[in-house]
Amino acid sequence: MANPAFITAVVVALFASPAFADDPITNPLTESATWNDLRPDILGDAPLADGAAILSVDAPYRAHDAATVPVVLRQLDPSLPITEATLVIDENPAPVAAVMKFSDAMAPLDFELRVRVNQYSNLRVIAETAQGLSMSGRYVKASGGCSAPATKDPEQALAGIGKMKLRQFGEPAMSTPRREAQIMIRHPNYSGLQRDQVTQLFIPAHFIDHMEVWQGEDLLFTVDGGISISENPVFRFAYTDNGSEMLTVKATDTEGNSFAHDLPKAAQG
Repeated sequence: MANPAFITAVVVALFASPAFADDPITNPLTESATWNDLRPDILGDAPLADGAAILSVDAPYRAHDAATVPVVLRQLDPSLPITEATLVIDENPAPVAAVMKFSDAMAPLDFELRVRVNQYSNLRVIAETAQGLSMSGRYVKASGGCSAPATKDPEQALAGIGKMKLRQFGEPAMSTPRREAQIMIRHPNYSGLQRDQVTQLFIPAHFIDHMEVWQGEDLLFTVDGGISISENPVFRFAYTDNGSEMLTVKATDTEGNSFAHDLPKAAQG
């Protein structure tokens, strides 16, 4: 019979290995000829610093679902508020997945969204602070995310378009009004690369291209997105509560539709 201590050591070693681990050491950004071509179009001649001390980017090394890859942004230096972040997925058909702008109430930044990854790719975030631009990121092994079939047929998907839901997590502590919330928007966010499962014809691209989140009269953040944002977009974020009763979400899509909802903060679930 195998020694229990030996078995324990083997299990620990396996879960510490790159096949199971999920940390910046195992999937840092890699050299990318694609990025070398993209960088002038995205940044021009702007200098770009290493963002390892400013922003952490958490994304899985091997994604369970290429159509809904979670990406978490966390500010590491509280003295440098991040005012804007550009998410780039090098190998996606439209590499700039989102451009996000953040108000002071979002600092220190703790923000999550879900994206499509079309093939093995670097996923990088370019953060803007008072010191300029810096970059952090991960290498993600996923494929087929932009062409993955939608979870509902087009008629069903469009029937509930624009519906929104707010979930709040916990109550603010007495010493700080910091809150955590999640907003979900019903929208198929068609990439233009998916096929109708009945006709087998490509479904035209149709996605949310702009979103704003307000608390009362104060803007929290905006997102300008493209085809890489997942179906039924979900955004989870921390913010400083200003005491208003509502979060207001305003969004537009590429078909000219506008959606706006007042979501009571008191509503849970």
